[in-house]
Amino acid sequence: MSHSSSGPALTGPRLTPLSGNPARQLVVILHGYGADGADLIDIGRAWQGRLPDAAFVAPDAPEPLPFEALGGRQWFALTERSPSEYKLGARSAQTALDSFLNEELAALSLDERALALVGFSQGAMMTYQCGLRRKTPPAALIAYSGLLPGWDDLADIGTRSPLLIVHGAEDDVVPSYHAGTAAKALADAGADVDLHELDSLGHSIDERGMVLGGRFLEAAFSARKAQKE
Repeated sequence: MSHSSSGPALTGPRLTPLSGNPARQLVVILHGYGADGADLIDIGRAWQGRLPDAAFVAPDAPEPLPFEALGGRQWFALTERSPSEYKLGARSAQTALDSFLNEELAALSLDERALALVGFSQGAMMTYQCGLRRKTPPAALIAYSGLLPGWDDLADIGTRSPLLIVHGAEDDVVPSYHAGTAAKALADAGADVDLHELDSLGHSIDERGMVLGGRFLEAAFSARKAQKE
């Protein structure tokens, strides 16, 4: 199956399973606007003790920022920062990310039920956009400090992936009401949503969020393993 029409091939830093065994899970970590994969791969290092058989990869987004001097990458351009821009932008970046996920799973001989998508900020938008529309639902989805693109039109989503939403109550980049909006829209659509708004936290991931995410993935992968057995 050719992915030549999907845009640039994605790549980024990786971690092999801490156990030394073949990967039994794949955790894909999606960075925010203006960052790159190296910015978030340490999340994988923090979770390796809890998920010793997981491979981690943090792909660089497909586009450089328009202001080259700043460095960093973007999943899609942010000029208007409007609901329509988020919806159309996330949809435009979805094909390249889907192709990347397909290729990574195939390379590890894993099926979709062994996949977790984790995103921060603009990466959380991509976690929602892509993760909720995979033909087979991933084992888990985590959205840190993000918003749900097209929250008012979710007719095409799947709702069988457990979803963790973590957001700082003091976030001044993506205000925390977006977390509640996403959680309500997804719950109304039938999704299993776990929402945590963290006091005294801005637009970042702290130790509390890391612990919540690690526990959530461990539980989700254990549940999928039990289903298979």
